[in-house]
Amino acid sequence: MLTGFVLFYVGAVLVLNGLWMLGRIEDREIVVINLVTACVSGAVVIHDAFGSGADATSIRNATLSLLFCTTYLWVAYNRLIKVDGRGLGWFSLFVAITALPVAARGFWQAGSVAEHWMAANWLFWAVLWFSYFLLLAAQLPIKRQVAWVTLITGITTGWVPGFLMIEGVL
Repeated sequence: MLTGFVLFYVGAVLVLNGLWMLGRIEDREIVVINLVTACVSGAVVIHDAFGSGADATSIRNATLSLLFCTTYLWVAYNRLIKVDGRGLGWFSLFVAITALPVAARGFWQAGSVAEHWMAANWLFWAVLWFSYFLLLAAQLPIKRQVAWVTLITGITTGWVPGFLMIEGVL
């Protein structure tokens, strides 16, 4: 259930960040959903890493989830202090590179449709975070394309599956 909880808010923040990048939401206003999602995912990270049931698997999950949490905190911070995001761009490259072997391991070990889907999500997230690197650190003029990829990835890897998980459908 915690996965659905986090994915739902990851979907919300990615959809809204995509809309923000398309100019539909102001810089200062986007801070709220990024902080909320960072707090939600951060609470799950703390639970998974330090809770009474913590084990190697939950700590691995917490480690990987903290990549997302850090991203959303960084977006909020960048909007508050009004910087160009190059540091976040380089961090995004780190996330993208990390996500590739996570996706590969997921495909290699997948024994169910749900596990294949999660592995595919890691591949999509690697592409998304790499696009943030290209936009922010390499400063390529691809903001509109990245905005659409962010929005679509938010719907397909976060919002819809997260909603279906919290509703007990998945």
